[in-house]
Amino acid sequence: MLDQIVNTVNGWLWSPVLVAFIVFCGLYFSFRTRFMQIRHFKEMVKLIFSGKGSDAGVSSFQALAMSLSGRIGVGNIAGTATGIAYGGPGAVFWMWVITFIGAASAYVESTLAQIYKEKQDGQYRGGPAFYIEKGLGWKWFAVVFAVATLLAMAVLMPGIQANAIADSVHNAFGVNHTITGLIVIALVGFTIFGGVKRIARTAEIIVPFMAAGYVLIALAIIMINFENIPAVFGLIFKSAFGSEELFGGIIGSAVMWGVKRGLYANEAGQGTGAHHAGAAEVSHPAKQGLVQAFSIYLDVFLVVTATALMILFTNQYNVINEKTGELITENIAGVEPGAGYTQAAVDTLLPGFGSGFVAIAIFLFAFTTIYAYYYISETNLAYLLRGKIRGFAFVAIKIIFLAAIFYGAVKTATTAWAMADIGLGIMVWLNLIAILLLFKPANIALKDYEEQLKQGKDPEFNSSKYGIKNADFWVNGYEKTKEKEKNIS
Repeated sequence: MLDQIVNTVNGWLWSPVLVAFIVFCGLYFSFRTRFMQIRHFKEMVKLIFSGKGSDAGVSSFQALAMSLSGRIGVGNIAGTATGIAYGGPGAVFWMWVITFIGAASAYVESTLAQIYKEKQDGQYRGGPAFYIEKGLGWKWFAVVFAVATLLAMAVLMPGIQANAIADSVHNAFGVNHTITGLIVIALVGFTIFGGVKRIARTAEIIVPFMAAGYVLIALAIIMINFENIPAVFGLIFKSAFGSEELFGGIIGSAVMWGVKRGLYANEAGQGTGAHHAGAAEVSHPAKQGLVQAFSIYLDVFLVVTATALMILFTNQYNVINEKTGELITENIAGVEPGAGYTQAAVDTLLPGFGSGFVAIAIFLFAFTTIYAYYYISETNLAYLLRGKIRGFAFVAIKIIFLAAIFYGAVKTATTAWAMADIGLGIMVWLNLIAILLLFKPANIALKDYEEQLKQGKDPEFNSSKYGIKNADFWVNGYEKTKEKEKNIS
């Protein structure tokens, strides 16, 4: 009975209407910002390395690494392979398209997180719950978002990632699930009990390392199969529009699976990356908005694309008709859609290494995703308990979080996946509605940033100048706010 109810609710939340709504928002923001994701590409790259942290906030790069730790997860390996399995090679093209569109959504939500952030217990907090209440004035709406997020990120989703880690380590190295679970909670516990600064430092070290290693293996595979570059990219573009005879009958699947997997990977518009954006120390909200927009490029155009190209260049994939289950093309017999495609691809470069390599990649990707889940959980708990004694609640959420990780490592359930999707689905719907209604302040920030750049200034934001209410941190300008904070401390 419970399974049926959960699946029904999931069907409502994650219907094609949601996919269409996400695409609509991305297109709307792209046109309204005059495709800032193209115009400010150079500025995005510059800002990643220019920002510095403070006692209250992390640096732009640390915030980027924290958000990437959530975006770069198991889905980048297994999800991409599944997209190819059911959508054909053309699904990769639509992953790229939806990511390009989604960069504008990422800018809007992350800029709003900065505009409406606040300082709590000596550190910055921001995210959808904060800008929903402050920007829209809908306290109940914000509370629903925070509760749904807390349930999904602190209780249901950590175990799913931990299970992926335990399964991959067991399959590759034969290590018992219980041992892996204990190791994971020990490592995670050490980091999360050290606070947001330790989480940021950990992400800043692990994320670039894991992404670079993964991409290097992909480049090695491409170089070995260099002569196939025109054929592979030709196949992607042809099958994306149904002009490739073999995959021409599944163009609808290519679009749908490409969009779904692209959205799952880049998370643009879901509100997750906005939590990390709100923690950054920047002089202008648009700065972190631009950095976070670039983060989804790094996620999809590097990591997701690396997975896709490894699979396609080595021809280690099958394509399946989702409706009938019939194999449209079979290149590797008996391999289920998912991480097995990536393992087979790596084995063509280094025989026998694929299973271990993918296990290590999944360990690192899922491990950093767990950190992102915790930070998002803590931020929403901080929102719900503002102005109250929170010490006990913060310790309690850490213990619950670690227990969820261990439970997931040793045992998982289909219902848990579905319930986690419900929490995430509620988050996505509420956040999309909010950022659509709050586009004006984010656009004001972009125009103000562009105007100051033209004047040769290092942009600083003043919310009073534009009459933006409840943007308390930015009242009277960034420098005066920092002077006030300095005097108080």
